[in-house]
Amino acid sequence: MHYFTYKNGQLYAEDVPVADLAAEHGTPLYIYSASTLKRHLNAFDSAFQGIDHMTCYSVKANSNLSVLKILAQAGAGTDIVSGGELFRALRAGVDPKKIVYSGVGKKTVEIQEALLADILLFNVESIQELQRINSVAGDLHKVARISLRINPDVDPKTHPYISTGLKENKFGLSRAEALEAYTLAKSLPNVDPVGMDCHIGSQLTKLSPFLEALDKLKIFYAQLRERDIAIKYLDLGGGLGITYNEEEPPHPDELGQALTESLKDLDMTLILEPGRVIAGNTGILVTQVQYLKKNEDKLFVIVDAAMNDLVRPSLYGSYHRIAPVREGSTGEMTVDIVGPICESGDFLAKNRTIPRVDQGDLLAAFSAGAYGFVMSSQYNSRPRAAEIMVQGSKHVLIRKRETYNDLVALEEEGLALIDELDD
Repeated sequence: MHYFTYKNGQLYAEDVPVADLAAEHGTPLYIYSASTLKRHLNAFDSAFQGIDHMTCYSVKANSNLSVLKILAQAGAGTDIVSGGELFRALRAGVDPKKIVYSGVGKKTVEIQEALLADILLFNVESIQELQRINSVAGDLHKVARISLRINPDVDPKTHPYISTGLKENKFGLSRAEALEAYTLAKSLPNVDPVGMDCHIGSQLTKLSPFLEALDKLKIFYAQLRERDIAIKYLDLGGGLGITYNEEEPPHPDELGQALTESLKDLDMTLILEPGRVIAGNTGILVTQVQYLKKNEDKLFVIVDAAMNDLVRPSLYGSYHRIAPVREGSTGEMTVDIVGPICESGDFLAKNRTIPRVDQGDLLAAFSAGAYGFVMSSQYNSRPRAAEIMVQGSKHVLIRKRETYNDLVALEEEGLALIDELDD
């Protein structure tokens, strides 16, 4: 459920006409609904009310400071994968004791920053990372709380680029390797192995992969108890999917009921890392039609949003519903909706039948709140879009549109010094 609806033929973000926002702030434009964001967090978090748990929103899905602040104020923690995401979470007011740090390539300085912030725990992905965390914690005279990420070799039945729980993926340790790593962790002076971690993929539309992974983790948990390794936290990651097109993912209540039943006899705090399911349908990307162009039998709708603004269709072949901001046109057209970037892979939709549009019309790409702006770039020296947050009849600019000066700001000093290379 989201709060982007048509009223009298116009698309509204909550109580604000989308066309008015585009007129004021230009396009391409990301628009988010605060009411949707809070509704989704509550729907997910309340699904696990029967078990001791912590909902740690996955920052990589949408890391805008205002998004993080709204979620933190509603009680969410965060799952982070970089020092930059830690910086953002702290700046937005997230409680450090609700921050878990995932990711395969943590640098020494990033580990230092997280230890100094006193985050809840690190999700460790390799033995070398475990040894580095122990060393860095020792230098700081601290003890790092850690989980080891276990790769259960479970097929999540999702796009291979967002599958993370198979043995050929770069993430985590096999159960045999993890057992060795836990034994090592117990002997190290500056780490405390307090958790188990698992994340099998993103955009999952069935419960069975979650439950299969959990069954394997429960067996592993028993092996750890036999070795007198006390586990307090079980981090099952995120991955619950949303509806982009015809997918029918389970409701969070279904996942909550299934996990609560499976974990009822285990004395652990469950950590969940939802991202897409919280933010995905919270946002839209608004773009304006620049030209209509026909090449023989192919009709192109050329818009001012491109793959640098929303890369999912080009990168994953992903579907985003695209509809006019104003309804009422007569007839339909089958088109490729493409952007101005000089790549054949620059498209938002291919062979898509939409209501007839004309030059100057506005289109909205739905379900763009997750992995939209955060994956955008300045390719072709295109300034990145502005972001707007709407609540009720009010809206605020939560990220300014970049300018040409922003594009070159970090290069100006080098430009001034470049002639010195010839001296």
